[in-house]
Amino acid sequence: VQLQAYGGGLVQAGDSLRLSCTISARDFRTYAVGWFRQAPGKDREFVAAISYSGGSTTYDDSVKGRFTISKDNAKSTVYLQMNSLKPEDTAVYYCNARRVVTPVMSYWGQGTQVTVSS
Repeated sequence: VQLQAYGGGLVQAGDSLRLSCTISARDFRTYAVGWFRQAPGKDREFVAAISYSGGSTTYDDSVKGRFTISKDNAKSTVYLQMNSLKPEDTAVYYCNARRVVTPVMSYWGQGTQVTVSS
């Protein structure tokens, strides 16, 4: 299983970006997917997650109301729509796919840089 995250870039505060995570898995529908981020000198932190069915989403309080996670099973892709970006959103963003049926496995993508200037 391979994950490819892309869509990052350099934007100004208040702008929007959409990150994509394409997952090469035959059984994509059995994966719950999350986005995490890591700023320089900080630990990796949770941002948002979506259930395998796409029917349930979870967000960290710092992004609630600004970010939206969604899942397109036909394209085997999970999106993170980021609006009203702030400088504190600057980080490398990683996607994680967790298989919810046995064998339970977890995979990480390579990360995409998001830089928000003030």
